[in-house]
Amino acid sequence: MTPAIRIGPLVFPSDLLVLIAAAAVGLLAARIFARKQQPRPDTAAVPWRALIIGLVVARLGFVWQYQAHFIENPLRILDLRDGGWAGMAGLGAAWIYTLYAALRRQAPRPALLGALALASAVWIGGGRWLAPTPQAQPELAAIALRQLDGAPAALAAYQGRPTVINLWASWCPPCRREMPAFAAAQAAHPDVNFVFLNQAEAPPDVTAFLARHAPSLRNVLLDPAGAASRQMSNRGLPATLFLDAQGRLVDLRVGELSAASLAQRLEAIQTPASGD
Repeated sequence: MTPAIRIGPLVFPSDLLVLIAAAAVGLLAARIFARKQQPRPDTAAVPWRALIIGLVVARLGFVWQYQAHFIENPLRILDLRDGGWAGMAGLGAAWIYTLYAALRRQAPRPALLGALALASAVWIGGGRWLAPTPQAQPELAAIALRQLDGAPAALAAYQGRPTVINLWASWCPPCRREMPAFAAAQAAHPDVNFVFLNQAEAPPDVTAFLARHAPSLRNVLLDPAGAASRQMSNRGLPATLFLDAQGRLVDLRVGELSAASLAQRLEAIQTPASGD
């Protein structure tokens, strides 16, 4: 399944929609289950509190793990556009609070625990369903690419090391915002290939933009037809593919990345998989 869903002119990351679906299922299930029991004041409040606690703990868990990226500008903690979450920590916090409410506050236990179990199943199951299959991407290898000078280019030249492929365009505000983080990561990780695949812009426009905003960026290629974003992200930009050293797709993020959420995903492709 594509990691992005297009609704009219808007493109939403699928993982965000799975989270919304899981929350909706949990809240609705709590109301339905509670109708079959004696109504209590906490029946409606506890699921909402569990959701809020889970989200806050998930964000703070991520911030704590990558705190070095937030020390310089702590306000970045509030910028949720980077998709930085410690999901299992948040889920654990939601369960702990719900169990406390069910045991100590005499809230309806079957309704709350059943609703949270359903929400957890939707979130975990949806996440696994959306996770990219760890295999090579022949559709990317077949795309006709160009270097900035017009010479042919191929992604096969970047095999043999962990590789990050960023799909971007100069007219895309989140693409421009995340570019300094990518430039810094490229300089800090010489063992990782960073490829910046511009989508459907003219070479002079790309060259002028890079000269002004990202002169140190290397491995910038052109995808004249924008084929990569059509195939991989439903035309959503920015989109970033993370491949391991064997060329297998490990992760695909549609949306903006910060230095912290980029570091989180770099760890996944730099750590050898068990059995390799």
